[in-house]
Amino acid sequence: MWSRLAPNSFPVPRTGTWELLSGRMSVILMPSSPSLGRIIRDPCPSRTHSPRAFQGSEASQLGHSMVHPRKIAIVGASAAGVSAAASMRRSGFDGEITLFDESARLPYERPPLSKSLTDNTVTLRGILPVETYRDLELNLRLGVRIDSLDAARRTLRLSDHADAAYDRVLLATGAVPRAIQVPGASLGNIQFLRTADDAARLSEHLSDGGPLVVVGAGFIGLELAAVAKEHGIDVTVVECGPLPLVGAVGTEVAELFLQLHSDHGVQLETNVSVAEFRGSHNVEEVVLTTGQVLPARTVVVGVGVTPNTDLARSAGLECEHGVPVNAVGRTENPWIWAAGDVAFWRHPQVRRSTRIEHWDTAQRHGAAVGQSMIGIDATDSSVPYAWSDQFGLTYQSFGRREPTDTVVLRHGYTADRFLAFWVSDGRVQAAGGIGQPRELRAARGLIEAQQVVDIAALQDPQTDLRALGARVGSASVVRAVTK
Repeated sequence: MWSRLAPNSFPVPRTGTWELLSGRMSVILMPSSPSLGRIIRDPCPSRTHSPRAFQGSEASQLGHSMVHPRKIAIVGASAAGVSAAASMRRSGFDGEITLFDESARLPYERPPLSKSLTDNTVTLRGILPVETYRDLELNLRLGVRIDSLDAARRTLRLSDHADAAYDRVLLATGAVPRAIQVPGASLGNIQFLRTADDAARLSEHLSDGGPLVVVGAGFIGLELAAVAKEHGIDVTVVECGPLPLVGAVGTEVAELFLQLHSDHGVQLETNVSVAEFRGSHNVEEVVLTTGQVLPARTVVVGVGVTPNTDLARSAGLECEHGVPVNAVGRTENPWIWAAGDVAFWRHPQVRRSTRIEHWDTAQRHGAAVGQSMIGIDATDSSVPYAWSDQFGLTYQSFGRREPTDTVVLRHGYTADRFLAFWVSDGRVQAAGGIGQPRELRAARGLIEAQQVVDIAALQDPQTDLRALGARVGSASVVRAVTK
């Protein structure tokens, strides 16, 4: 059974257990000496060297502080934000770098929240070791919310109503969970899974057992369902689409995930939505649009996310699909940049402008944008990579599937071992699979090469994918793939 977890008992490898905010200083309480604190906030007052200068047309259009930035603010100590800060410093920038984040915790990796809940604890791993923030002289302002941006004055309005001026601002604000608006949605034990605090609450709720209802059969929902089922909890996943993950992987691969979860006893209700939550104080029942009633002690809503564009909008930017940026991460306002999940951009390996909600891409994009902010034009051109752990298996994918792509499955596939390719005009655009790490690494090369490949060769499990990239074959059109 799931063990109860106190909300503040998150061990963090190499860092502190939790963080407190003392005035404007972030103090980390070390687990070995809970009475001692270490101040890691450093405004870098002693730095005297000049940062790298901007060149060309940009320099002629901007003022001195914009061409030679001395103070850079990063809003969001996320994967993108922390990577940007470290990249700036390691690339020679010696001005002030300040990371703001509403959370009082040291920046931590979020993918494990839905992948590695265990019997006794939710383990957080810091994005960087605590000593790295000190060594790089990164100024952390944790537990501080930014309420608005004034683009004309180039200032940030903090939650304490103070204004702070910076030469450039990076928005790495990520995304927020999308809520569902139905009666009873405010009942207790209905929650999202996005933050460490969410994970702590969920662990505590599930310590009393199930049943658990997961609304949304995306990767996070399926990962959570798998973990809960492995701990003996009855799980039902409710999905408005015809199959789990169908929007991400298409029908053929989605059917494999359906089989995987069905084989492990997860109940999936598809082509249906939630009509109402019922209960006195906490949720007790989930009523579906078909009239079916599901018992529930805990409900987790995972129906997607919305880019956190409030600050960008406060600065006058139009943000229909996210914060639009150019190839190097700059918005239409040269003071404001964006990276990570919140950024809407054209990735070199993706066929359209979009937001890429992958941890690996957020880190790489943040690092590239950080360099561009200090005058080193850089772009993230790596093939997008994602992974998902379910029932002791790891699904890995490279590239970006489009709905019009043709799916090609290697012969002999099963729900727990398969390799799929998404092909357009005879060229591999994406690949994903379980139990095929070597082949997937080779498939990444096919995505990068963008050569026409032989579809029959892709289907053949005896084909050496590393050699396939050197061949130019006919682009057969595959409408349906069978074993």
